[in-house]
Amino acid sequence: MALFVVRHQHGETRCPAADPDTGAAMLNHLSRSNSRQRGVDIVGEAVVKGEHTIYMIVEATDVAAVDEFVKPLTSVGTTEILPASTCARVITNGGCLADTPAADDALLDPEQACQLALEAGLVVHRAHPLNGETSVPALIGGVVVPNPHFYVRNHFHMPVLDRSTWRLRIGGLTDRPLTLSLRNLLAMPSQTQVVTLECAGNDRARLSPRVDGEQWQLGAVSTAEWSGVPLVEVLDRAGIKASACELVFRGADNGHVNDRHGTVSFERSLAVADARDTDALLAYAMNGEPLPVQHGYPVRLIVPGWYGVASVKWLTEIEAVDRRFDGFFQADRYFYEWTRDGKQVKEPVTLQRVRAVITEPNHEQHIEFGDLTVRGVAWSGAAPIARVDVSVDGEPWQAARLVGSRYRHGWQRWEQITELARPGAHTIRARATDLAGRTQPAEPEWNRLGYGSNAIQQVRVHANAA
Repeated sequence: MALFVVRHQHGETRCPAADPDTGAAMLNHLSRSNSRQRGVDIVGEAVVKGEHTIYMIVEATDVAAVDEFVKPLTSVGTTEILPASTCARVITNGGCLADTPAADDALLDPEQACQLALEAGLVVHRAHPLNGETSVPALIGGVVVPNPHFYVRNHFHMPVLDRSTWRLRIGGLTDRPLTLSLRNLLAMPSQTQVVTLECAGNDRARLSPRVDGEQWQLGAVSTAEWSGVPLVEVLDRAGIKASACELVFRGADNGHVNDRHGTVSFERSLAVADARDTDALLAYAMNGEPLPVQHGYPVRLIVPGWYGVASVKWLTEIEAVDRRFDGFFQADRYFYEWTRDGKQVKEPVTLQRVRAVITEPNHEQHIEFGDLTVRGVAWSGAAPIARVDVSVDGEPWQAARLVGSRYRHGWQRWEQITELARPGAHTIRARATDLAGRTQPAEPEWNRLGYGSNAIQQVRVHANAA
């Protein structure tokens, strides 16, 4: 179905509304039931007051169907039929002057994906490739974030893979190369883990000076219950040779990137030891349901504790290699870069840095002064959370209460009851410390690509007088 805008104008003396019989006939013709019988779906309509002008947004198979349907309007005035689109489709396909691409069954419709993200309440930073963060209020609730509200990070268009033909190939330096179907994986021993995924660029917006990349606030993080086959199960079946030093994980998503010729697939590597020691999963379910397309259907890698870039979506291949992998998303992106003592220093992005996020109250919220319950979540890739401390208006830190179960790789909920002793503005800060002794810095650590920003969050609230 194509979208059209119909613009009709008529003179005052020929206005259908001036004659009751003509007006009734027009209303019957423009009814939704009649239009659908004629192959036209009226999405919306409006009349410009005092101008004898009608606008309609309609869907039809082609312009001929619309032209036939609007003939009664044309008989009393002028009618234009304009090919149209939606804001989401225009933005996801390059702007108002860009041609609408032909439908591609191998890719998720970017307009549909964007609309679903907006309807779910994600804060969309980019329509293509779709990148949207979970709003902080959506982090309130149970341990896991419902699938529609889980943040989305993509580098290319999202592929739509057929579960019946999808295969995972494990090769390279292996004793027994494997080709596994989804049915093969479902028949293997499985695990379910609660794991928090966080984009390495989360909280990039607070860095100064500004760096390139998505300007995430604090919502490029979510937690889900992931089910699948332990990665070591598959590695052992394939028999990784002693000469292999890294495993390259290749996704089905691909496209073009700066400074690289041709098509680039999304690929990341792990050292063989890391792949074995991280409790990594070949996940096929998310919160008890098959993976949604935007989260890697039918199978993705989940690397607990590591930033989300390691958890390759739409996984199709694992290759054991005897050298350091230098793919674009390994060598050109996802590393820390600083200048120290006049020298350039680089360090790969790996474990999530420790962080606490205040989910209640909201920034700039107006509340009654007196007792206030501050709530939030905290996590770290290095170790479970040991404590969260809260400070109001620069007063000494007070230990918050850790709430609910402690998960090795999932965030920890916490709360603290404090007092706002006077009306006016107040600043609340929360600081997390993990069992490995890591704690949050007071200020963000700037680096050229804007990764790993985990400075203490500040929320300002306004206490109203009773």
